[in-house]
Amino acid sequence: METPYEIRSAYCDEWEDAMALAWKTFLRFEADVYSPEGVRHFADFITDTTLHRMFVMGAYQMFVALDQGRIVGMITLRNATHISLLFVDERYHRRGIGRALMKHLTNYLLTEVGAAYVTVNASPYGVGFYHRLGFKDLRPEEEKDGIIYTPMKFIL
Repeated sequence: METPYEIRSAYCDEWEDAMALAWKTFLRFEADVYSPEGVRHFADFITDTTLHRMFVMGAYQMFVALDQGRIVGMITLRNATHISLLFVDERYHRRGIGRALMKHLTNYLLTEVGAAYVTVNASPYGVGFYHRLGFKDLRPEEEKDGIIYTPMKFIL
């Protein structure tokens, strides 16, 4: 299914908007199953200045989905083959944006990185989405620093 939304690499000045989308969506769909420590840890992660510097230097990839110039979805990649964040504005859920972001990311990994796989630590809310895309669990659900996740892998 093709999406009418533009999918591309994020520009440096889009960082704040993308992280605001991640925070808003996290609070709406994830925070209720996390401890206060987990919520704090997530907030610290998306506001980390080192992470932002890595993005500006090109060492932390971010792709965005746009609807008439407004960010409605985002996905980030760290350590070359690990999905770090994937969020879609709740008003745009179930419109193929997450799938389109994943397709763009996998194309990037195949053509630019030469990767054979991609991993993710899927949140409880995201596990079903990743399973539908073909990701396989590497281990059962884990918790670290209050963050709950299932380690997963997808062979490209």
